[in-house]
Amino acid sequence: MEIEILELLDGARQARGLTVVIDVFRAFSFESYAFAGGARRIYPIGDIESAYAAKQADPSLLLAGERGGRKQPGFDFGNSPFEVSCADVRGRVIVHTTSAGTQGVAAAEPHADEILLGALVNASATAAYIRRAAPARVSLVAMGLAGTQTTTEDRICAEYLRALLRGEAYDREAAVKLMRATDGARFFAAESAGDAPPEDFELCTRFDRFDFALPLRRDAQGRCYTEAVFVPLGK
Repeated sequence: MEIEILELLDGARQARGLTVVIDVFRAFSFESYAFAGGARRIYPIGDIESAYAAKQADPSLLLAGERGGRKQPGFDFGNSPFEVSCADVRGRVIVHTTSAGTQGVAAAEPHADEILLGALVNASATAAYIRRAAPARVSLVAMGLAGTQTTTEDRICAEYLRALLRGEAYDREAAVKLMRATDGARFFAAESAGDAPPEDFELCTRFDRFDFALPLRRDAQGRCYTEAVFVPLGK
């Protein structure tokens, strides 16, 4: 198995084979907590206008996501795992659009053989899914800030996934400390309290909390959506 770590939107465009698009703070942590709360399906969308159009066509949909880290007008949720973990989303379908993660999905989709959405909270399940699929090539894409600037947490997640796939040890405690001292510090800044509460940091950095992977599928209309596929950890 050939494993390559790529970064940012350019990396997503270059991704080939089975591709994991990674967004730890916070897009795919948000999706993981939404599925854990009973969400039925999530549509990751790059274009915010398409998200609004989907909601207009089907008012039962929930809108979630951000631009510049902030919840957008008319959205039911921002991009906060803590916010969605406190809500009742059982059986609901969510349209999700963000500045990095869902942009990466849109950029990778034309060329990747298969796409998984990755975060620290579902990393072991994602690695187990990949091992079962046994692809010749794996692209791990760390999306960073707005898809244009490298971030510690997404690079850590890519390196952790690579370590899992290779059967190598990884110091998770040191990784959490590094994230807290670098890009994670923003969750504890007063100006972030509304859109990125401090609880998000703790929820996003819980390694391997969930035993499901998030593969991308297509519905009957050809639209990409995510579903939770349970994979026993360590199998």
